[in-house]
Amino acid sequence: MTVLEKKVTTGSDMIQYVTVVIGGQLFGLPISQVHDVFVPESVTRVPLSAPEVAGVLNLRGRIVTAIDMRRRLHLPPLEEGQMMAVGIEYKHESYGLMIDSVGEVLTLPVASAEANPSNLDKRWAEISGGVHRLEGKLMVILDVDRLLGAMFTEQPMVAA
Repeated sequence: MTVLEKKVTTGSDMIQYVTVVIGGQLFGLPISQVHDVFVPESVTRVPLSAPEVAGVLNLRGRIVTAIDMRRRLHLPPLEEGQMMAVGIEYKHESYGLMIDSVGEVLTLPVASAEANPSNLDKRWAEISGGVHRLEGKLMVILDVDRLLGAMFTEQPMVAA
C-alpha cells in the first residue's frame, strides 16, 4: 500500500509534510515519519555496503545508517555546501536520509495528492507514493517503504 493509499484510508483530510530538496527536486516526507533533522558529522563508511549507504553515524547515542539520497537517485554528488539529513525509523532501525536542504513544513489536503504521473522521472517514481501539484512545482511524496525496502531486501547468498 502506498503512502497515498494509506492517507486516503485514514479519513484525515489534511496531512503535514517535511519538505526536502534533492538535486533541485522538491520531495515531501509525511511528518509522522520524521524524527530528526540534523547535519551529519563523522560518517563512517561500511565496507561492502550498498553504494547508497554513505556509512553509519552516532546521533545522540544511536547508531544511524546514513543513506546518500543523491546516490540513491543516481545524481552527481553535491558540489558545494553542507548536506543535511532527515532522521527516520524503518523496521525498528534508524536511518538518516542525506539530502541537499530541508524546507518548510507544508499542510496539504489529502485529496490533493495524486498518483505518480506517467512522465515522472523513473528514479523518482520508484521511491514515490504520489505527488502534490503546488504553485509552479511538483512535490514528490517520498515513500519510505519503497525507498528502503528495495535496498535492504534479502539477497540470496551465492556459493563460491
